[in-house]
Amino acid sequence: MKKIILSFSLIASISVFSQEHFSGISTSKRGGLLSAANNPAELANMTTKYEVNVFNFSVAMANNKLSISDLTSDDNIEDKLFEGNDPVNLRLDTQFFGPSFAFKKGKWGFGLNSSAYLKANAVNVDNELGEAISNGGLSNLFTQTNLSSNENQRLNATTWGELSFNIARNLMDSPKHKINVGTNIRLLFPGAYANFSASNLNGTLVNNFGDISLINASANINISYAGVLANDFSDQGNYNEFFSQGINGYAFDLGFNYRLKDENDANSYKLNTGLSIKNLGAMTFKSDNNLSKNYSLNIDGIESLDINQFENVQSMEEIEAILNDPANAGILQTTSSSADVKIKLPTVINAYADLRLHKKWFVTGTINQKISDDTESDITTTQNSYSLIPRFSSGWFEAYAPLAANEISGFTSGIGFRLAGFFIGSNSAISALASDGKQADFYLGVRFGF
Repeated sequence: MKKIILSFSLIASISVFSQEHFSGISTSKRGGLLSAANNPAELANMTTKYEVNVFNFSVAMANNKLSISDLTSDDNIEDKLFEGNDPVNLRLDTQFFGPSFAFKKGKWGFGLNSSAYLKANAVNVDNELGEAISNGGLSNLFTQTNLSSNENQRLNATTWGELSFNIARNLMDSPKHKINVGTNIRLLFPGAYANFSASNLNGTLVNNFGDISLINASANINISYAGVLANDFSDQGNYNEFFSQGINGYAFDLGFNYRLKDENDANSYKLNTGLSIKNLGAMTFKSDNNLSKNYSLNIDGIESLDINQFENVQSMEEIEAILNDPANAGILQTTSSSADVKIKLPTVINAYADLRLHKKWFVTGTINQKISDDTESDITTTQNSYSLIPRFSSGWFEAYAPLAANEISGFTSGIGFRLAGFFIGSNSAISALASDGKQADFYLGVRFGF
């Protein structure tokens, strides 16, 4: 279990330059497939008849504990991770957009996208419990610590691939106004999944000179896994499984777009706004080792749960074996078990407005608000974010500086550039370097239109 907890920190340290996906470029005046991924109605605003996406990559990390210097220093990461009173929250989110194609025909826009996703998360992990599992065996003290949490504490990772069909339709196009609607129809290819969670955990941790036990405790526990993440949660190579299980899920995005046109400049606008609902869907994993099992933990009297037995665990299968050990039968009862592992995507409302201030100067405001509860054990996670993006935009060159407030790590500021079809940027490079922030991001891509 120690390696499972620390794998989040290790992955995050590798991906240290990361956060908000394609911020700035996804609301660019240029439009195209990236804008359609943000809001499918934008596909009807393509500035060229055809667009080819060669490769886009974005990696994002946000947390409430570890700063950039923590991740790059020689200090013990787990000591930093479990400092303070706030529970640990960490989100690692990576997106790959592969070869994709879009075209316009009359009032219609059509696109075909290939993509892959990786998410790894620590959600509301109690500091005392994490510290006990990570470093308890090294302690030479006798202590008792009360645990009391109504949260669902989760360690979770998901990988999957997608094939998306984009359709947009222009409904009105007058000299002053333009209205579009659109949808993304997404075929989901489950890759691998792992989840370990404990909700409503109450009890007492007893440290008897390095022997850690849990007494007078109760909790609801879930363990779920599918694919290679069942075998070794901390092996980074296992996070490369994206399309291994074929099509076994569907998702939809719905979008609306309104544009106040510039009657004196057909290639620009005064205001461009959009509203989309994203990630309406779920996927079911169908590997041979699927498992989803719930337990009820009840420890009374002289009974106890030995926490040290989780210290060197490296896989979900090992955790399940410990929970099913006859020695723990008196305190852990299975309440349900299934070979079906069905995971919901996090439904998000995305809204934005891009206002032209003067000639080639613009400012964009965006809101990404989740409407699903990502503390539930059967859902992938995301975070709320709010951005203000001043931008200079010409035909071939674009520069922008995103300013954002994020649910987990607070304020960030970054910078990005576009030169023709090549773009590169970060939503948090400036704040990460200037103030040693707890969030970072990096993205780049190549595309061209004709």
